[in-house]
Amino acid sequence: MIMDASLILHEMGKRARASAAVLAQASSAKKNEALRAMAAALRAHKDDILEANGRDMRGGEENGLGQAMLERLKLTEQRVEDMAVGIEEVAALPDPIGQTVRGYVNSDGLEIAQVRVPLGVIGVIYESRPNVTADTAALCLKSGNAVILRGGSEAMDSSRVIVSALIEAVSSAGLPEGCIQLLDVPGHEATTALMQLDDLDVLIPRGGRGLKKAVREHCSVPCIMTGDGVCHTYIAASADPQMCVPIVINAKTQRPSACNAMETLLIHKDAAPTVLPAVANALVAHGVELRGDAAAREIFADMEPAADEDWSTEYLDLILSVKIVNSLDEALAHIARWGTGHSESILTTDYAEAEKFLDRVDAAAVYVNASTRFTDGGVFGLGAEIGISTQKLHARGPMGIEQLTSTKYKIRGSGQVRR
Repeated sequence: MIMDASLILHEMGKRARASAAVLAQASSAKKNEALRAMAAALRAHKDDILEANGRDMRGGEENGLGQAMLERLKLTEQRVEDMAVGIEEVAALPDPIGQTVRGYVNSDGLEIAQVRVPLGVIGVIYESRPNVTADTAALCLKSGNAVILRGGSEAMDSSRVIVSALIEAVSSAGLPEGCIQLLDVPGHEATTALMQLDDLDVLIPRGGRGLKKAVREHCSVPCIMTGDGVCHTYIAASADPQMCVPIVINAKTQRPSACNAMETLLIHKDAAPTVLPAVANALVAHGVELRGDAAAREIFADMEPAADEDWSTEYLDLILSVKIVNSLDEALAHIARWGTGHSESILTTDYAEAEKFLDRVDAAAVYVNASTRFTDGGVFGLGAEIGISTQKLHARGPMGIEQLTSTKYKIRGSGQVRR
């Protein structure tokens, strides 16, 4: 199987490399034409996509997928429409390719310009969410990159139909079919082979810790890690009680399967006696299972005891760990130890405390008096995103089209030689 996967990927890589060369020179108008055709194709093939997704859902239920994973997997008419609208929003974004980052004339009279260029060929491995297939294809095409997609086996029927529609649209717009490809070979061997494909310029894994561990062990090409989301909300002693419940409920329950959902609630000991019962009752009413430390359970008894592994767990479900802390510094220390550098929030009316939190927390997105659920490419004005990077090279935070580019220098001279 690994030989078959390697041979198939070798051919896919050659097609992607050739397509990337064409795409890098494509005009903004041509790329936008293809993107609008891709959105139209999703709408035209809506029934086929939903039928395929129904097969995936039935397979997921038979294979014992949890409710959080099934929720990620499920498509509806509205979600298909959202995918199409997302592609149209990407089409409406300014084209980053060819943009001048900076330009100047040096002391030798050389005209030096740093300009944005595509990365080239991008591999993306992701789990469960079929909408990622469309979002990723759109972002890569707009930024001039060819993409090889590796969706999870649980969503393969959905991804297969979506990619078929997208390729049909790209071809109708006059761009190579190899701009978008789906690795449709079953088995972990095929995923590992993609991690080692020489034709990739970068690999982006979107998934849980098991996938990230496999990438660290097997990947031989550059990669951008999109991170786990053990996200915290810290309720300070000065927090506005009226603000706490709606923010906490939104951060935990609006979409618990998202990586920017809150997984741990930290509460200052002075705020806990009044704030914790109100927040906890609201969470329980929303079906959230609470796991607290001893101090939290003294105030609100309807909690399971929290173990050390709870502080490091990305539940992606209606489960929340709760801890009482004695100070902002203790909250910062907890986040530094257990956080994953994704999204962290403080609820406070103390300006100095808010600024200290913003400065001290080492995360891709740090909030004051807002839900962590806002960490999203669309919300940040980047359009659909390919993931939330929690590393510091080459991109950090929501990765939109600009983060899928590199730069090169163009130098124009008039006969200069170096002395």
